Amino acid sequence: MERLWAPWRLEYVQTADEQEGCVFCAAAEGDDESHLVVHRGERAFVLLNKFPYTSGHLLVAPYRHGAGFAELDDAEALEVHRLATDGIAALAAVYSPDGHNVGWNIGRVAGAGIVDHAHLHVVPRWSGDTSFMPVLADVKVIPEHLADSRRRLAAAWSDLPARRS
Repeated sequence: MERLWAPWRLEYVQTADEQEGCVFCAAAEGDDESHLVVHRGERAFVLLNKFPYTSGHLLVAPYRHGAGFAELDDAEALEVHRLATDGIAALAAVYSPDGHNVGWNIGRVAGAGIVDHAHLHVVPRWSGDTSFMPVLADVKVIPEHLADSRRRLAAAWSDLPARRS
C-alpha cells in the first residue's frame, strides 16, 4: 500500500473550528518561520499558503486588515503586485515551473477562504500537473514540506536583484 503524506494538514483538521482572528494579521505580527513568511515589504508581505494547491503556493497580503481588493490604496496595490512579480522570480529560481496562476478570490462565492483581508495568490504550475484537482479522492500531493519551501524561497528572494523604482 502506498501512502500520501501531508503532515501540516493535521493541524488544520484539529483546529479548524477553533481559529480566531485573522491569519494574515497573525502572520504580519508573528515570527517568519512559524507563520511561513517568505518576505516582508513596507506595506505588504509574502507567505506560503498552509493548504497549498502546489509546492510554492504563495499569498501576498497587505499588512492592513480589512483592506478588500477595492479598498487597497495605490501604494498597497503597487507593492502587492511588485511582490507577486518578485515571488514569480523566486519560484522560478527554486522550482523552475512552466507557468503560474496569479489571482484574487474576492468573496466566498469566488473561492476566498479568508474574506476580510485581501490577498493575492501566486501558484506555480508545471506541464502535466493535476491543476487544482485532487490526485486521488480528496488528496492532493504536495512533495515538499512547507518549512523547507519557506526556507528555500526566502533564500532565493534574498538573491533577487534589487528593484529599481
